Amino acid sequence: MIAFENAAYSYSGGELLSDVSLRLAPGSFHFLTGPSGSGKSTFLKLAYAELLPTTGRVTLFDRDVTSLSRDDVARTRRRIGIVHQDCKFLDHLSLAANMALPFTVSERESAPQDLDDLLDWVGLSHLSSALPPQLSGGERQRAALARAVIVDPDVILADEPTGNVDWEMSLRILTLLVELNRMGKTILMATHDLNLIRQAKAQLQARVLRISNHRIQLAGADL
Repeated sequence: MIAFENAAYSYSGGELLSDVSLRLAPGSFHFLTGPSGSGKSTFLKLAYAELLPTTGRVTLFDRDVTSLSRDDVARTRRRIGIVHQDCKFLDHLSLAANMALPFTVSERESAPQDLDDLLDWVGLSHLSSALPPQLSGGERQRAALARAVIVDPDVILADEPTGNVDWEMSLRILTLLVELNRMGKTILMATHDLNLIRQAKAQLQARVLRISNHRIQLAGADL
């Protein structure tokens, strides 16, 4: 699905990620952890072709990212839902209108019931007409997750989706990601919250990856 083969990425001549080899299998759940600045966001950007590896190889759905045209990248990203920590919305549009935006760049036709169901799933039906500035941090993160899955992607990449919310809301967002995984979605979630990882591992089989010394390692039982 998404595979790294001896991939590396450098900023201004300094290597941030080195010799990364791993595969995100269909239906798997991965956590990515490590200190701030260790390369978690960079790894995610490599995983959806926002960045290209400096050396080595990254493949998305069996295609080398360096061989993809701009249109190919756009089509490929329709199979990948991305949740950014600093989720951005168009402040002049309602929550429902913001949620429907992915349909404007997809080849699918919008089904109003899909949107209603998604808003209900993330507990935001009562805020469908609200403007983004009226939403709390937790509501914005749940809306961002719903927007990421509205076109039914195969993979969800979430960059610190619980970084700006309290523990109760973190658990709620985790529950939504676990539900998506049980529906067959591949999940990769970057987080610094080891307690949240422990909570998840009590519910499902999750692989924990740790960035250390520019490399990605499989974390052990210390979590």
